[in-house]
Amino acid sequence: MNTPLLNVENLCIEFPTRRGTLVAVDDISFTINPGEIVGVVGESGAGKSLTGQSIIGLLEPPGRIAGGSIRLNDQRIDNLPENQMRKIRGKKIGMIFQDPLTSLNPLYTIGKQLIETIQTHTDMTVTQAREHAVNLLEEVGIPAAAKRIDHYPYQFSGGMRQRVVIALALCVNPLLIIADEPTTALDVSIQAQIITLLKKLCKDHGTAVILITHDMGVIAETADRVAVMYAGRLVEVGLVRQVVKQAAHPYAKGLMNAIPSLTKRVEKLTQIDGTMPGLKDIPNGCAFHPRCPDCMDICREKRPELTDIGPTQVACWSYHDCKH
Repeated sequence: MNTPLLNVENLCIEFPTRRGTLVAVDDISFTINPGEIVGVVGESGAGKSLTGQSIIGLLEPPGRIAGGSIRLNDQRIDNLPENQMRKIRGKKIGMIFQDPLTSLNPLYTIGKQLIETIQTHTDMTVTQAREHAVNLLEEVGIPAAAKRIDHYPYQFSGGMRQRVVIALALCVNPLLIIADEPTTALDVSIQAQIITLLKKLCKDHGTAVILITHDMGVIAETADRVAVMYAGRLVEVGLVRQVVKQAAHPYAKGLMNAIPSLTKRVEKLTQIDGTMPGLKDIPNGCAFHPRCPDCMDICREKRPELTDIGPTQVACWSYHDCKH
C-alpha cells in the first residue's frame, strides 16, 4: 500500500453565530495517494468547497477548523502559522478556482503573475522563470505562448483563462492540486478539454488532485475514487466505477439515477425529492432521512458511521444491519 499523500482525520468546520455554532463539515475522514484523482461530489451547501479551503488554509473567517487534523506527507498542516502555511500553499498545494477571473489579477499580465509565483517558491532568475512560464503555458495548450505571456487576463477567453489558472497551480510542481469546480462556467467542449488536460498533467507530473464538483459526469470521466458528501458528512466513498454502476447509499443512488442516459429513452428524469437542509435545520440521525425512500426508525434517531461493504464505504443503517 502507498503511504497516503494527504490524510484528513475527523475534520470539523464550524461557523460561530450570535444564535449558536453552525457545523458545516461534521467529522469527515479520507486519504489521497500520490498521483490519484479523488472526486468530491454533492449538492451545493454539502461542504465540498469548505473542505478544500481548509486543506489549503484559505478558510474565510468566521469559519474555523474546530476539530480533527490534516496531514500532508505526514506533516500536520492545519495548525501551522500563516507565514509557514504560505510556504506550503503554491509550493506543495496548488489551487484551481471555479472562476478564473477571481484568481487572476486584472491589473497584471499573466506573465508577471506566473513569474512572481515561480520566483516566490524557487531560486530562478527572472529570465529562467519567464522561460519556465512560457513552457507551462505551452503545456496547458495556450497557442503562441511566448507572445501571449504578455497579455492581460481580459484578453483571454474563459477556457483559456482556466488553462492559465491551471498553469499557475502547476508552477512549482505541487504534490496536490485542489480543483474547485474547474469546469462549471465552461461550455461542454471546453469542459472536455480541461478534463483531458487535468488527467494528462496528473499522469505526467505525478500530482494528486482533489476534484470538487456537483457534476457526476465530470467525476466519472476524470476521477479514480469518489467521495459523496451530504450536509457536511461523507455518505459514500469508493472507486468511481463501483459507485457509478452500483451506488449503495440512497443519496448516491439518487445522484446516479439523475444522470441522463444516452442509450435509454425516458419520459422523465429521476429526481431526489426535497432539498438539502440548511446548517440551522440539520435533522437528528441520518441527515438524509427526510428525503430517503428507504428510511427506517433508527435513521431518525442515530447517525450512521462509514462502514466497509466490499470495495466501498457507506454511511447507511441498511448496511450496518447487514454487517452486524
